[in-house]
Amino acid sequence: MNAHDTVSTEIAAQLVVPGSPSLPLVSAVRYDPCDPYAVHVQFVTGVDEVVEWTFARHLLTEGVTHQVGEGDVRVWPATADGRAVVCLALTSPGGRALFEFPLADVVEFLTSTYTLVPSGAESSFFDIDAELAVLLWGEGA
Repeated sequence: MNAHDTVSTEIAAQLVVPGSPSLPLVSAVRYDPCDPYAVHVQFVTGVDEVVEWTFARHLLTEGVTHQVGEGDVRVWPATADGRAVVCLALTSPGGRALFEFPLADVVEFLTSTYTLVPSGAESSFFDIDAELAVLLWGEGA
């Protein structure tokens, strides 16, 4: 594996709007072995406005088959308009949002991430000493 290998793709998502039709939007999902426990999701919310959320890869993985998470990030499988989807609910001080992603696209993305960094091998890609130095002494950033 090249140290710069990442998995990234765009997934067409739906922003669920209570009492109105869902709004289509494009999300960019990314996985970087340098941050092996996390996935990053970006949403374009305006002409040049992007909102990024980072959360645990295992949360998205488990959310494909059952409801997981509490607090700011929750994930669960569902059916919307006859389609298998993965729901992602995000909460921040600025508000709440519910997104639906096609299940097949999420599974394809996750499969690629686990090909790059298998489950249980994350610690091999994570330099705990360097991370602690950044946190404790502000070094190496």
